[in-house]
Amino acid sequence: MKEYACGDVVPGCGASFRVSSEKEMLAVCTVHAQHDHGLAEPQMADDLIARIRAVIRSVA
Repeated sequence: MKEYACGDVVPGCGASFRVSSEKEMLAVCTVHAQHDHGLAEPQMADDLIARIRAVIRSVA
């Protein structure tokens, strides 16, 4: 399982997610960024994706 807290990248955001894979996590984060932060998919730039990947944790 993978876990991500959006507040680790976007201060003040309380959203967190737990999914089965990094690929699924990035898909969930893209939807969250669009709906809750107003980012369009093209705005999910490589640097933002790298910042998200850096704080995704593996959990049992």
